[in-house]
Amino acid sequence: MLTRFRTTVLLSALILMTLVSAACGGDVPESAPFDPQSSALGVIAISSPAFGDGESIPVEFSCDGAGTSPPLRWSDPPTGTKALAIIVDDPDAPGRIFRHWSIFNIPSGTRSLREGMGDSAQQENSMQQGLNDFGEIGYAGPCPPGGQEHEYVFFIYALSEQLELPVDADAAAMTAAIRGRVLATGSFSGTYARQ
Repeated sequence: MLTRFRTTVLLSALILMTLVSAACGGDVPESAPFDPQSSALGVIAISSPAFGDGESIPVEFSCDGAGTSPPLRWSDPPTGTKALAIIVDDPDAPGRIFRHWSIFNIPSGTRSLREGMGDSAQQENSMQQGLNDFGEIGYAGPCPPGGQEHEYVFFIYALSEQLELPVDADAAAMTAAIRGRVLATGSFSGTYARQ
């Protein structure tokens, strides 16, 4: 069921981004090597060595533990990728999708992130972290209400250019900034219930 939900969310997001790209036109300069209106999106395989797809997220990556970001790794993005972005969302949060992390302008040659990225907006190698929906910079671990298990979806996006966002960019700004710039995407998820 979780996999079906995640697939539906991912497909809906991809369709929405394609429609917005087509409607906006001109978002990508003619000289760019990628045309989102006529090109198919590629797929990037993303995972964590700390837990498998659909498995429980270890407590150290949650609000019951240290709350550090988990290590991540992914496959090669397509040619023309200038930067990568990763978003972690809780689609089971009451009322709306809740953003737990956004990290962007990851260099295109990067294939992994270490555990514990910290809470500063500016990271090494041009990487930046945005505001999560707790109103803090960086990763915020799973913290569902007691007695509930939530799914946490890790999305990766290969982008045709780096994002120019302010230090305090929130979830909406990050989502808007990637529209029309996505070359490939991928996702996996973990679950968490309070200890």
